Amino acid sequence: MLNKKELSSIVATTIILSLAVSIRNFNFILYGLASIFFIILINVFAKKISAYYLESEIEIKIWEVQRYGFKPGKYFKKPVLMGAYLPVLTSVMSLGYFPWLASLVFDVKPKVYRAAKRHGLYSFSEMTEEHLGYIAASGILANLIFSVIGYFIGFSEFASLNVYYAFFNILPLSDLDGNKIFFGNLVLWSFIAALVLIGMGYVLFAI
Repeated sequence: MLNKKELSSIVATTIILSLAVSIRNFNFILYGLASIFFIILINVFAKKISAYYLESEIEIKIWEVQRYGFKPGKYFKKPVLMGAYLPVLTSVMSLGYFPWLASLVFDVKPKVYRAAKRHGLYSFSEMTEEHLGYIAASGILANLIFSVIGYFIGFSEFASLNVYYAFFNILPLSDLDGNKIFFGNLVLWSFIAALVLIGMGYVLFAI
């Protein structure tokens, strides 16, 4: 289900994010590695399953930014691995209190036989923005569900990390999940954003 390129992106992201969340306490790094790895897998496999039911395939990769302005020609010569740099930068700047945790994005393509479907749910051969939004939303919702599960079985730090991960990924920026959901289905984005904010409030003030 995961190719070598995807697996290497997930492993690299796990290491980067676990270092970012452990900067205040390096004794936390092993727990952070295990938690972040599991959190990413939850998110990725939820998207993979959703993509499967939408007759498509997705490929996970580290978030890259190439455009830096709105005017034509405003591009970096080489894509900047924002998903690798931003967690480290924000962790250092916030002294580890609020590191950026959105590092992975996905590309999607419809399966070949999807083009033959012309009825029911599949009215178009191409993937629409709404389809992309559903796939992205499934990953964030899965993280929120596991945050609740983690809290009730006594893993409060794992629960908190799931909520933080969902929070950064719901932001409607660049190629992040939040942007796909926002432009795919604004009502769905608003609903999930409200759930994430409730979770953030609970994490910050109750846990």
